[in-house]
This record gives sequence, C-alpha cells and structure tokens, in this order.
Amino acid sequence: MKHQTPQEIAAAAKVYPMLQKPRMSRRERIERWAALLESHGGPLNALRQIEYLSPAARRDYRDVNTPLTIAFNDQVLRDEGLKSDGLGDAMDFFGLSEFEAHRLLCDCHYLGRMTGRAVARGLRRYVARKETGASVRQAIWRLFGFTA
Repeated sequence: MKHQTPQEIAAAAKVYPMLQKPRMSRRERIERWAALLESHGGPLNALRQIEYLSPAARRDYRDVNTPLTIAFNDQVLRDEGLKSDGLGDAMDFFGLSEFEAHRLLCDCHYLGRMTGRAVARGLRRYVARKETGASVRQAIWRLFGFTA
C-alpha cells in the first residue's frame, strides 16, 4: 500500500455529481395536495369572490386557513417549487387555469362550508377528468393516423 498525502488523495479522487431526485409530476403534486387536505381536520376558508377581482389582484390573492395555505405549509411541495400561498403561485405550480382555480377553490361553489375532504374530492375528480380527456384525444389522433 502506497502512502499518499491528503492532497494526492483529493487530486486522484473521482467526483460524481449528486443525482437530483426526479421532480414530482403535476398529478403527483395535486395528489399530495389532496392528501394533505383530506387529512386536515376542521373547516377551511374558501377564496372569496375571486371572479370579481382584476387579473393582477386575483394572482396576488391570499387568505388564512385556505387550501392554498395547507399546500404551502407542506415542506415537500415547497421543495418542489411552490413559492407562496398566493393564488397565482398555486395556479402556476399545480397547472390550474383561472377557471379551474375558481371552480375548485372559490366560495361560490361551497356555500360557506368548505372542508378539506370536499376540496380533495374535487381535485381528484379534476385530475381524473383531465386524464380521461387526454386519453380520448390520443385515441382519436391514433384513429386518424396522427402521432401525439
């Protein structure tokens, strides 16, 4: 065995880049959010009348004890890139349009009784509907000889 100085060892050592953990898919992010909401005990505050806000105010909208704060309080979702509990950041992170965010989170769809389970159920239905639509579109494209 040859004696080497620490500098010689460091110079000869192979350095391997750290492998990055694969990022969560959109479906996995939404499913995690739904699971967090489902396990949340007690009522939640729905987003109030967001359809009447200007687009800029809508993106900046935030409130306490909303489904958005539940998502932002999760370290895993923050590590994945959720920047804040603002509506705009959540829409970007979860891939929701303004219409979809309104449908899933606005108070006019919950009549003052928003629960984590109800929102989780809505999120899961939303994902299932999106995936079914994508599957049908792909099948139609294949039927007519197009590649997706």
